[in-house]
Formats: sequence, structure tokens, C-alpha cells
Amino acid sequence: MFHKEVLDNGIRVVTEEIPFVKSASLGIWVEVGSRDEAAAEAGLSHFAEHMFFKGTVRRSARQIAQEMDGLGGELNAFTSRETTAFYAKVVDEHLPRAVNLLSDLFRHSVFNPVEIEREKKVVLEEIKMVEDDPEDLVHDLHTENVWRGNPIGRPILGEVKIIRGITRRKILDYLSRKYRPGRIVISAAGRFNRSALIKQLNRAFRTFGGASIRDRPEHSPSPTASGRLVVRRKKLEQAHLCLGLPGLPFTHHDRYGVYALNTLLGGGMSSRLFQEVREKRGLVYSIYSHFAGFKDAGMLTVYAACSPKVVRQVLDITIRELRRLRERGVRNDELRRAVDQMKGGTLLSLESTNSRMSRLARDEIFFGRFFTLEETLGEINKVSKEQIRRLTDRLLDTRNLSLTVLGPVASDTRSFESYRAGG
Repeated sequence: MFHKEVLDNGIRVVTEEIPFVKSASLGIWVEVGSRDEAAAEAGLSHFAEHMFFKGTVRRSARQIAQEMDGLGGELNAFTSRETTAFYAKVVDEHLPRAVNLLSDLFRHSVFNPVEIEREKKVVLEEIKMVEDDPEDLVHDLHTENVWRGNPIGRPILGEVKIIRGITRRKILDYLSRKYRPGRIVISAAGRFNRSALIKQLNRAFRTFGGASIRDRPEHSPSPTASGRLVVRRKKLEQAHLCLGLPGLPFTHHDRYGVYALNTLLGGGMSSRLFQEVREKRGLVYSIYSHFAGFKDAGMLTVYAACSPKVVRQVLDITIRELRRLRERGVRNDELRRAVDQMKGGTLLSLESTNSRMSRLARDEIFFGRFFTLEETLGEINKVSKEQIRRLTDRLLDTRNLSLTVLGPVASDTRSFESYRAGG
């Protein structure tokens, strides 16, 4: 059963009790991400997230790791462009200890300067790892290509020069400005005593911020997608491609139609791109599409990796499938398959308390309300051929196409413009 409450200092708490499971997941979500950073702060959200695990006034970094391992649970965090989350998953009887640990990290981390210098090396290695992973790298390059000039286009990990210049004072100043009660959602899903949990959270967070602080995040200006060709030459065995088209915000009323469109295009083994490019012609091992949605923007991206010799062929087929879907629409059988795939994925995700915890938080952050399973399945069932037609007319206009290529290939602006011609 879903409940929403507000702690004494204004932090929102959303919970879902599931009495038939043996685990519980708890997350502290902050409505702050990489797009909220100034240019001179690029990467600070992600770096600060790392530092929360490097020791508190009560626990060393080693003790933090040992304590969670001793519970047999999972303790982790991530930073996205619009949120930062800290979460734990444990056997239900250990949830009070997990709450104690998570709240200690969040409230009492010391940000030791020695640990900061050590963690800089770790994050710089993480940046190098992305550089060595062409799939990750081309996605970062593509996001920057599409949303050039807007903070949402910058890599979440930040820039080497800025990471090297991070100090304890900069971290504390950033957190004091960004981490406020009105920007925090605590979510919990699984087997637990809700009343006891709320009491424990009120005790743990009673001195954080203050009841009068209800400020909500003010994200960077809404990004405007640009259709451009970017080629980064790099010595690789394959060429890695990202084709992008403007999407819709995460909260758009047509979002389930966009999810269905993505599923049809490249969201699985039966999708058009997988069948046409891989199964019929064997041109790639990996090809897929995905939808990235934010509060005020979105992007539909197709990724493929192939031999440099067949880049043009892969692009030709991909563009042809985009135009064919836009011009001819979708068949009844493939729409039904896409809808069933979406419903199956939704239902399977509910078997994980981590997934349910994340769903609760995202519903609250993006919509300010909880969507029941019945509502979600009902919206998926409403997806129609007419809705898909309307969305393809709006989104699959190749005149708005952007293309990012990584690998041993030459820039071919004339060829790119031919793909964009004709819509």
C-alpha cells in the first residue's frame, strides 16, 4: 500500500509496504544532477556522491563497507543529469540498521581532504574508462552534440581540469546550496513497519535544513536540440554511431506512446532495426534505440556499432526504417507485440523492491503523485496506431536528425545532409 508523508523539516517520504517479500529497499533522492552545475562546477555532483562513502564522524570508509557487507545487503549511489540517489537494499529485519547507515552517510560525512585527493584519482580513472569504452564515449559525445551549449549536454563525470581543482570548501558550498529539504525525496519499498520507519527518519533528519526551507530545484534553461554531424576519429576496430531526433519530456502525456515507438523501432530482438540490420543482413552485433526523457526535453537515439566499411549501409537502412515507420505507420500485430512487451517489462520490474523504490521516487520527483499499477497498465493499453502515427509525424522527421560517429571514419558532411533531406 502506498503512503506519502512529510517529515518535520519538509523532506517528502513515499513508501510502499509489500508484506509478502523478505527484502526492503530505501533510497535518498536529491533533485540535483549534472545539469544543475555551473560550468566551473562540472562533475561536482558526481564527485560529491563518491565522497559520501568516504567516512563520517562515526564510521570510516572501511567500516561503512564492512557494515553493509555484514548485513548481506547492497549499498550504492548514482548521479544522473537531474537527480542524485543513495540507496540500500537489505533483508527486511535489517532495514533499521540500513536507515541508520544511509542517514549517517548523508548527514555526517566529513569530506576529509586526504580522501578527496585520493578520490580524484578514482574519478579521473573513471573518466579514462569511458574514453576506453567506445559505446559509453559515443553516447557522451552525442549528448554534447545534440545539446551543445546547455549544461544538460555536459558529461556527468565532469572535466579533468575541474575535477583536479575540487576542494573540501567547494564541495561543502555546493551541498549547502543544492541539498535542501524541499529537494529531497526518501522512498522505501518492501517489508517494513511504516510507523517505525517514519519515526526513525524524523529523528535522523530533524536537524537537517529546517521546516521553513521548501525550495525546489531550478534547473538550467530548457535545452534546444541541434541537428549536426560530429565525427571523432579514433583508432578502433568498429565505428560507433548515434543518430538522434528530438523527443518529448519525461512527463509528457504521450510518453507511453513514445515508449511504444521506441520498442517498435529498436527496443528488442523483434524490433525493426534489430531484424533489418542484424538478423537479415548481419551488419552489426549491437543495434538498439532508447528514449532519454527529462523534465523539459527528450531525445530518441539509435546506437549501432559496425565495421567502418559498412557505416554508409547501416545508416542507409536505419534512415529508411525511420522514414518507413513515419510514412506507413505500424501494423496491428507489431503494435500488440510492443504493448505486451511493455506490460511484461513493467510487471517483471515489480518483483524487485529496488525497482519499486526507484519508481516511487521518480513518480514523486517528476509528477508529484503516485501511479498505481492499474493506471500504468491502463495507459499502456491505450497506445494506438493513431497515437503512433501522430508521434512519428512529429518525432521522426529526419530534417531534425543529428549524427555522432566515433572511430576510423572520415567526416562526410555532404552524405549527412542527404540523410536529412526530405524529412
